[in-house]
Amino acid sequence: MSEPVVVRARGLGRSFGRGGKRRVAVDSVDLDLRRGEVFGFLGPNGAGKSTLLRMLVGLLSPTAGTVEVLGLTLPRDVEALRPRIGYMPQRFALYEDLSVAENLEFAAAVFGFGAAESSRRVERSLAEHGLAERREQRVGQLSGGWKQRLALAAATVHDPELLVLDEPTAGVDPEERRRFWERLFELAARGATALVSTHSMDEAERCHRLGLIREGRLAALGSPRELTASLSGRIVEVGADAPEDAVAMLRSRPEVESVTQLGDALHVLLRPGQADAAAAAAGLAAFLAAAGLAGARARPAAPDLEDVFVAAGRGDAAAVASGSAP
Repeated sequence: MSEPVVVRARGLGRSFGRGGKRRVAVDSVDLDLRRGEVFGFLGPNGAGKSTLLRMLVGLLSPTAGTVEVLGLTLPRDVEALRPRIGYMPQRFALYEDLSVAENLEFAAAVFGFGAAESSRRVERSLAEHGLAERREQRVGQLSGGWKQRLALAAATVHDPELLVLDEPTAGVDPEERRRFWERLFELAARGATALVSTHSMDEAERCHRLGLIREGRLAALGSPRELTASLSGRIVEVGADAPEDAVAMLRSRPEVESVTQLGDALHVLLRPGQADAAAAAAGLAAFLAAAGLAGARARPAAPDLEDVFVAAGRGDAAAVASGSAP
């Protein structure tokens, strides 16, 4: 039996300004999320990710469409929703003059727990997030990674059913990022649903499903495997002794959608409807060799999420996978 839907959005939109100065930040988003899912919004800065998340937690009212979260209609039921969700904004929002433990005590008090229950939850959060030895340290003295641990602890001290995190690992070192994602999946295994925005491809690959956001629109939706499989047979890896020269030459080819340099290799995305990657690889290698480029070689390669992002941004329908929740 499939898990219940915890977020349902239909035609969700948000615009700012009026008349000729009106700007659409989120445009006609349809989305279903199920309990226990780790879902990621992937997109560049300014794509509308933060605006979308703020609507899903009731901090912004939509100007179009409808949204239900945990069975509650927003913005009408926002007060009833708040105790059931955890929200971690882009900017660190805890009190830097207070200690680690004091911030957690304050968070527990906000959710209405009495002294004994607050103490129990604070001790549990300190232990689970590895913060016990820093309990008396002022938050302003913590590094970015430790602040991120504390922010997640504060956002989950009340055991929320839905956890919404807006680019939570920005500026955090790789080891802390790995630990953060391990903790996120532990929470999901307990039944919590996590909604995370990011512009990091490696973080996006960790999610159960992804929504690619471009200019406020949901450009592609599916699991990382579904999304990359949608571009199967359209990726060619090209090598040459002078890869910088090869980039301009390949971009002139009618079958080439985009070219990205990755070290000494070039990652080529073919246009839809062209020859498959094996045939295209032979043709591109022959083209470069005929143009006098030494060491020209090419072979089919596996697509990655960056390829999907490029294709979706160009309106490539083949990059849009099924949007149904698992």
